[in-house]
Order: sequence, then C-alpha cells, then structure tokens
Amino acid sequence: MTDRKAPSLNVFGGRLDPCSAAPLTGFYRNGCCDTGPEDAGSHTVCAVMTAEFLAYSKYVGNDLTTPRPEFGFPGLTPGDCWCLCAARFLQAHDEGCAPRVKLTATHRAALEVVPLEVLTLHADDG
Repeated sequence: MTDRKAPSLNVFGGRLDPCSAAPLTGFYRNGCCDTGPEDAGSHTVCAVMTAEFLAYSKYVGNDLTTPRPEFGFPGLTPGDCWCLCAARFLQAHDEGCAPRVKLTATHRAALEVVPLEVLTLHADDG
C-alpha cells in the first residue's frame, strides 16, 4: 500500500492521538485512525466498543465480534477501541446506538461525514 496518508490531524486540528494498539486498528493498521485515498470507507472515528453497538453492527451486516485470524483480526469486545467508518458511526447515531468517541484520536476527515456536534455528543471522557 502506498503511503499517501492525509495529514494526521484530529477533529480539533491538533495531532492525531493513537486509537488502539491492542487490538491494532486503523485502515493502515498503525494504531491510528489515519486515512488516505485508498480508504474508501473513511475509517476515521476512534470509537470505544459497547455491547449494544457490536450487536447493532452485526445486525446491519458487519460482524466485528467474530475473530478472523486469516486477516489478523482478533474480534472485538466491549471496551476495545476501533477505527470505525464515519458513515457507520453516523448511521449508529441516527439509530440511537452509537458508541463513545475519542475525539483527539478521531481524524479530521470524519468531519466530512459526521458533524463535530454529533461526535461531541458521544465524547468519551475517560
């Protein structure tokens, strides 16, 4: 994969914090919600998984709980942080089951899909 990442900036315009190294997340699997032209899904929202969101995601066709070792994917559990597609986050918000968000680890490109006000509603203070 060519490294043509967008600048690593968060929704506030500051340095993008890491989202998770365990499990290792991000479109580029660098632990950050970096994005670039290859990332058609905009995996830019650093979300803290909840049982409710994981069940919702599975219901709408994206099972994030089942391990897929062939892809190096351990499966997610509540409390894990993961770089979500911005559109899926917005969909979950609209359905009332959005997970918490780490704003300083959410890439500013997420703002092209999700308004900052919506992300702030789900800000994780922890």
